[in-house]
Amino acid sequence: MTNRAELTRRDILKSGAAVASVTLASGVTLMAFGGTADAKGADAGKRWGLLIDAGKCDANCNDCVTACSTENGWGHSDHGTPETDVQWIRKVTLKEKATGRTVSAPVMCQHCEAPPCVDVCPTGASMQRPDGIVLVDKHTCIGCRYCMMACPFKARSFVHEPVTDQKVGAPRGTGTVESCTLCVHRVDKGRIPACVEACEQAGHSAILFGDLNDPESPISKALESYPSIALRDDLGLNPGVRYQNM
Repeated sequence: MTNRAELTRRDILKSGAAVASVTLASGVTLMAFGGTADAKGADAGKRWGLLIDAGKCDANCNDCVTACSTENGWGHSDHGTPETDVQWIRKVTLKEKATGRTVSAPVMCQHCEAPPCVDVCPTGASMQRPDGIVLVDKHTCIGCRYCMMACPFKARSFVHEPVTDQKVGAPRGTGTVESCTLCVHRVDKGRIPACVEACEQAGHSAILFGDLNDPESPISKALESYPSIALRDDLGLNPGVRYQNM
C-alpha cells in the first residue's frame, strides 16, 4: 500500500524544480534556496503547505524536531553546547480550560500568504518564493530582527553563536535570522521535508505535505474532507500550515 509520503513525493516531482545556489565554501552554499524570490526552481502555480493532525501527534514524540535539527544543522553551537535561542520547529501542548483536554502539535514558520516578516524587512532579506515558501537571504540579512518582532508565531530565531560543520542544503550565518524553510533544498529535488518523513517513519503520519493549489493532491483532499484551522486566523495571513483536531 502506498503511504501518504510517497503520494506527496509524486506530487512534488510534477514541479520539475531546480536549485540555484551560490558557492560559499567547499560543499557549502550560503544561498541554496533558489537564489531570489523569483527563483527558477519555484513553480508559481504551486503553493506548498503542511496539514498537521494534532489527534495523531504523540505528546511524547519529538522526532519531527530532531529530524529538523539533524537535517538543517541547528541546535548546537561551535563548542557542542546547546544553542540557547535557535528553534526552527518546536512542540507545544495546548489545554482546553473547560474540559481539560490537551493536544500536542509542532509549530514552525507558517509560510503565510501575506507574511508580515517580509513586509517589515528593510533589506528584502525576508522573501517569499512564487510557490509560497518564505525564506531569509543570508547575504542581505543585517540581523535587525524586525521580522522576529513581526512574526505572530515566534517562528524565527537569531543566530548568536558561531556555527561550524554546516549542512550543504541549509547554510547558516552568525548575526542573521533563520526559520523553517520547509526543507526547500529537499523539495526542489522532489523530496518531502524532514519533519514529515520522520513522522511517517515513526508511524504517526501526523504531518502531511503537498500542493495546496492542486485539488487532486492528498493535502487538498484532506482539507476538503475534514475541518481544519489556521493559527491566528484572525490576522488574515492565510498561513500555508493548517491544523486538524486542535
